[in-house]
Amino acid sequence: MTDAFTSDLDAALDAARSAYVARNPGSAAALERARRVMPGGNTRTSLWSDPFPLSVASGQGCHIRDVDGHDYVDFLGEFTAGIFGHTAPALAEAMARVHAEGINLSSHTPYEAALAERLVARFPSMELLRFANSGTEANLMALTTARLVTGRPRVVVFQGGYHGGVLTFGHGNAPVNVPFDFAVLPYNDAGAARAEFAAHGPEIAAVLIEPMQGAGGCRAADPQVLQLLRDLCTETGALLIFDEVQTARMSEGGAQARLGITPDMTTIGKFFGGGLAFGAFGGRADIMNHFDPTRPDAIGHAGTFNNNRLTMAAGLAALDHYLTPKALDALFARGEAFRAALNARFDAAGGLFHVTGMGSIMNIHGTGPEAAKRLRLLHFRMQAEGYYFAARGLIALSLPIGAAETDGFLDAIERVLAA
Repeated sequence: MTDAFTSDLDAALDAARSAYVARNPGSAAALERARRVMPGGNTRTSLWSDPFPLSVASGQGCHIRDVDGHDYVDFLGEFTAGIFGHTAPALAEAMARVHAEGINLSSHTPYEAALAERLVARFPSMELLRFANSGTEANLMALTTARLVTGRPRVVVFQGGYHGGVLTFGHGNAPVNVPFDFAVLPYNDAGAARAEFAAHGPEIAAVLIEPMQGAGGCRAADPQVLQLLRDLCTETGALLIFDEVQTARMSEGGAQARLGITPDMTTIGKFFGGGLAFGAFGGRADIMNHFDPTRPDAIGHAGTFNNNRLTMAAGLAALDHYLTPKALDALFARGEAFRAALNARFDAAGGLFHVTGMGSIMNIHGTGPEAAKRLRLLHFRMQAEGYYFAARGLIALSLPIGAAETDGFLDAIERVLAA
């Protein structure tokens, strides 16, 4: 039975792959062109999928069009960064205005303080903050701050965690990671956390954790384990850092507001830059004041684009026009309902898939034997239906996605499962 099942699945996957190649000659040609100047034609590993990724030419709202002229409803939302959809008039107006006034003015400008005021008001854990250029940089600076302020070397992170290109722990401590003293613990394992602090408490500078692991398959943290980490850090003087680069969309104050747990430091990124490269790290005033340049022992943190006027203005427009508490709460509820509806469809079809996540970010997983192949087949067939999400199963709803789009996705899932 298993051999027959595997043979049928392999044949179906081969057919779906062949149909994808035949349907997308423009995307194949785009990759071959890129191969001449980039290794494998790629400069962003997360976008790669076999036999080649789509080359997307344009987007409008929650819809995209590839170079072969195929239209898709975009359920990936730029891996959570594209919360606004692909066209947001207030962002375009803000960037055009700033561009006309002067992009780089070689000094402080009013925009940076205004954006910082908005963000500090949203995140009580960030009494003071500094801007950066990405979530990766924000996490690097937060960890470096913790190590310098505490005078300790050790950093606790978690298997499956992703905190940037040089802070990735999907399969332990990756070879590209910065050379810190990492303790990589199982996620949601209270016993492992207690044992680590019992053995190394005086050496631990920080605990860095996502309230929901994004790249790790959208696994939500156990609130009791997060509270335990809060207590252990308080007892030992280590700093608890929440990486909310993705989960900040869960409410006006991020996942930490929903959980009722306040970290010592928080990192954010992605959509708070209004669609441009952005990151920020902040925390208690006694921690962040170490960056005050008037101090003789100040920690330095330079960066030409930290206070880039385009990003600062776009971030302000994003907060004022789109990332309102009402809009974020509605998006959270929409995501919770959509994930429940997806799981109901999958359960009714025999449980070949299940969906994990929090709010508007979720991940489809295959179950049982040949789970990875089955997920790949689902991905090919949903693309053929006109729905776009990550090959690994990641879905991130954007603000323009409404009932028509989610209902259409569910109908397509039913057709694909029936096939």
